[in-house]
Amino acid sequence: MGKYFLIESQSPFESTEVNYNYELASDLAISGHEVTLFLVENGVLAVRSTDTSLDLTKLNQVNLLADEFSLQERGIDSSEIGSNIKISSLECVVNAMAEGQKMMWL
Repeated sequence: MGKYFLIESQSPFESTEVNYNYELASDLAISGHEVTLFLVENGVLAVRSTDTSLDLTKLNQVNLLADEFSLQERGIDSSEIGSNIKISSLECVVNAMAEGQKMMWL
């Protein structure tokens, strides 16, 4: 099975397309692929644990990462983030590319 690294930069509050992107990540993971969804820029607006209505909470089989710099720029503290999301940096994108993972900027 393949390894997919998806990058989401849009806010789910601005674009309905984001929910389809979450579904793509979920479908790939359910199909047996290793999937990482990296949230960057306005994509990190979905990480607050209080936003339980978002489909992001349903991505149990997907590795969820949030860009630390994007979180800081938007005033989101690490204590506000859902427990299934890890804070990371753009370095993880470079590492995924170096490993030959299939990259998609959504």
